[in-house]
Amino acid sequence: MSAKAEHYDVIRKPIITEKASLAGESNAFVFEVAMDANKPQIKEAVENLFDVKVKAVNTTVTKGKTKRFRGRPGVRSDVKKAYVTLEAGNTIDVSTGL
Repeated sequence: MSAKAEHYDVIRKPIITEKASLAGESNAFVFEVAMDANKPQIKEAVENLFDVKVKAVNTTVTKGKTKRFRGRPGVRSDVKKAYVTLEAGNTIDVSTGL
């Protein structure tokens, strides 16, 4: 199985936060994904890029906040996250990068 360029367009980067680390204990990993990506595309991309078996994919869309930057209001972008649960015995080392 080869990693196609489309897979890198679907999965942008791993999210490494305290909440994502807690999810990692239950064999789930969190990735920032493209806004137009659907669950089958995310599953295929993770399986091909990391050579693992995916059990389930859950997605959330975090709406961008309005923040002030140098006194002027600005808006952060919306972000889509995918919580990818792997089959037992599979693991991903997100610290090494893609």
